[in-house]
Amino acid sequence: MTEARLALRALGVLREFNEAGVLAPADVHVATRLAALAECEDEAVLLAAALAVRGPRLGHVYVDLASIRGTATVDADEPVDLSALPWPEADDWLERVAASSLVAVGEEGGEDRPLRLIGSALYLDRYEREERQVARDLLSLRAPLEVDEPLLRDGLARLFDDDGQRAAAEMALQRRLAVVAGGPGTGKTTTVARILALLLEQGADPSLVALAAPTGKAAARLSEAVHAEAARLAVGDQVREQLLGLDASTLHRLLGWRPGTHSRFRHDRTNRLPHDVVIVDETSMVSLSLMARLVEAVRPTARLILVGDPGQLTSIEAGAVLGDIVLASEGIVVLDRVHRFGGAIADVASAIRRGDDDAVVEALGGVTWLRGDDLGPIRDRAVACFREVTAAARAGEGERAIAALGGFRLLCAHRRGPSGVTGWTGEIERWLAREGLGADGEWYAGRPLLVTENDYGLGLYNGDTGVVVAGEDGRLSAVFDRGEFSPTRVGAVESVYAMTVHKSQGSQFDTAAVVLPDAGAPILTRELLYTAVTRARRELILVGSEEAVRAAVGRPVARASGLAARLIRSPPAS
Repeated sequence: MTEARLALRALGVLREFNEAGVLAPADVHVATRLAALAECEDEAVLLAAALAVRGPRLGHVYVDLASIRGTATVDADEPVDLSALPWPEADDWLERVAASSLVAVGEEGGEDRPLRLIGSALYLDRYEREERQVARDLLSLRAPLEVDEPLLRDGLARLFDDDGQRAAAEMALQRRLAVVAGGPGTGKTTTVARILALLLEQGADPSLVALAAPTGKAAARLSEAVHAEAARLAVGDQVREQLLGLDASTLHRLLGWRPGTHSRFRHDRTNRLPHDVVIVDETSMVSLSLMARLVEAVRPTARLILVGDPGQLTSIEAGAVLGDIVLASEGIVVLDRVHRFGGAIADVASAIRRGDDDAVVEALGGVTWLRGDDLGPIRDRAVACFREVTAAARAGEGERAIAALGGFRLLCAHRRGPSGVTGWTGEIERWLAREGLGADGEWYAGRPLLVTENDYGLGLYNGDTGVVVAGEDGRLSAVFDRGEFSPTRVGAVESVYAMTVHKSQGSQFDTAAVVLPDAGAPILTRELLYTAVTRARRELILVGSEEAVRAAVGRPVARASGLAARLIRSPPAS
């Protein structure tokens, strides 16, 4: 354990859990501060408080004190026997925590305390309030809506030939809250565009329609998808023009982000969004806190349509909101007919979602699965891809260079380390150097670019990719789908010979080469494997042992959250 991971002033039980890697210094410091304010000296309570602080850092909304002993994990180079730590006995632990002045007990009521205990679930008070609020606001949107039924029937028959998409659109027109869920290639954004067309035909004011996504890249792609679909829909000219006039923004921009704060926005319960329709894409990436800010800002009479894939990686912050809503069956239609890819890739993805490791291993027989040291297929695809990218870039053909860049991508679970993005980037650069391709200074024709920070001035967003291209005069420019810029104007970028699975969300590539970490790596989960596999449009190359594959399939992200239970058991707000 490095010194950076040790809370140097930690004592007693907190020190033992910190040294084992269960608690980070921040967990210890916050718990110690709370205890000092409440004059609490009970180490069992301090440990519970530190674990409650730890939970959101790992994506959990609360810590379950009854089960944490068996579910806690650490990211360590060597195995750690967490069962040997001095875990309190569960029943006694719960009694001591419930009796503490730091803790309010029960779902509502009582004095304001920094922690709240509901059953064996210990929340930081903020997250319990947000979870309760999201459940209430979502339930308040369950009311049906009246529509022009003959006009709707005509539109459904004219715009849809997929039964699932038609059902999703019908639900979205007839309910205030609708969820359109499905994997890549099932037509979620196609369905969104057609839902919008139906709403506009029903008389919706396009100025009161908001399209949003959690990231700038996802918002830009939503806009592009709606515009592309508008060009080919069987709708009148007015509706087509209205669709082409719609643009998506990030959720932060929609809500009116205030500089200096990540949790408060201009629009809230006292200053609602003016929109009649709010559609959110890539909802799997929306955290509990951001969803709380969104649903409190949506007018009670508005439509809220959530779109996403609950099988993908969730927000890096606390919560798994889309998965909870789907689990509670709150106004959802799941699209399961794949239009974009099929065959072996679809079989692998389907088996992963079902959690059937035997079926996954069998389906992987239909793709390129590298379980040894032979990296020839990856080397061949990488060299072929970047040879084409470089040829187009040197010829000044920016569009062709960008199209070629989408032909291959190597995806890693980690950013750093030999099996991470940095290690594989170096390996690919060495392969290219042997072919006379790749680096020649910092800026060179053919350099693949990844934007790492949003630049609203240029219209470039975190996750966008581009290529450095040579002009006729020999000057270099950075070319992206949304524009061409001088390298001096492009700020936060890096070379993208490889990228993390997290960064790849929302993108697809003709060939995706997926590198799995060792079976014991905590980052290796079912959602990560599913997200990685479904980035492949035509060809999948998987690098990893059978043990790692089975470990991933058998390790779904189990985020501690009470939202689904609240949605299932709670009546709508009056």
